[in-house]
Amino acid sequence: MRLALEEAERAARAGDVPVGAVVLAADDTVLATGHNEREATGDPTAHAEVLAIRRAAARLGAWRLTGCTLVVTLEPCTMCAGAIVQSRVDRVVYGARDEKAGAAGSLWDVVRDRRLNHRPEVVLGVLERECSTQLTAFFRDRPAGG
Repeated sequence: MRLALEEAERAARAGDVPVGAVVLAADDTVLATGHNEREATGDPTAHAEVLAIRRAAARLGAWRLTGCTLVVTLEPCTMCAGAIVQSRVDRVVYGARDEKAGAAGSLWDVVRDRRLNHRPEVVLGVLERECSTQLTAFFRDRPAGG
């Protein structure tokens, strides 16, 4: 999670919402990292999780990330939850809950929906205070309307 927090800081420095993600292999080696790049790229799908999943799949040369863990500073949204399910990630670890858009237990629980063919384990609240503080500081320090 500390590496994901570092990634989130990179997003904040670029003017994007500070969310960072890391994909770990089954042996806990880092396969890929990502941070929000929506502002930098103009791509609405450039969420930290999606970028990290894409990079991990490219590194493995396969779309199935079986055995992998996704670590992310903020609870995934519905788009990212769909990518998690489709990529067959085995475990999702996140820090801060997202009561407004979370899809891993808060507002929705897409990743554990019994109607889907894959349901990863979810571990929540890891370094929650640090993850929440980073997000709160980012929005508090932004100029009005920005």
